[in-house]
Amino acid sequence: QVQLVESGGGLVQAGGSLRLSCTASGSIFRINDMGWYRQAPGKQRELVATITSGGSTNYGDSVKGRFTIFRDNAKNAVSLQMNSLKPEDTAVYYCNAIVIRTNLRENTYWGQGTQVTVSS
Repeated sequence: QVQLVESGGGLVQAGGSLRLSCTASGSIFRINDMGWYRQAPGKQRELVATITSGGSTNYGDSVKGRFTIFRDNAKNAVSLQMNSLKPEDTAVYYCNAIVIRTNLRENTYWGQGTQVTVSS
């Protein structure tokens, strides 16, 4: 099995910054895309940012220019630096990874979620 463990959520004032981190462990042969998604109360889960193993990134429109995604392939880790936070960024943030397991099967995994709350 594969586990994703997240850290770094919390409460911050508008205009502040937070950094989320996520590390994958378990029966991993290779990780393809890693990323972050978020879900606010009453809303659907939405893309925040993704990054390929080669470092190509993709961002949701609402976070472009404010959030940056990083990846450490050697550590099976992904981070999200969030700057200029707004109250509308308040949500549960989920780490995501598309993993090739040691049995060479591909599966998508999710972390347990970490709460980010931005006060106005």
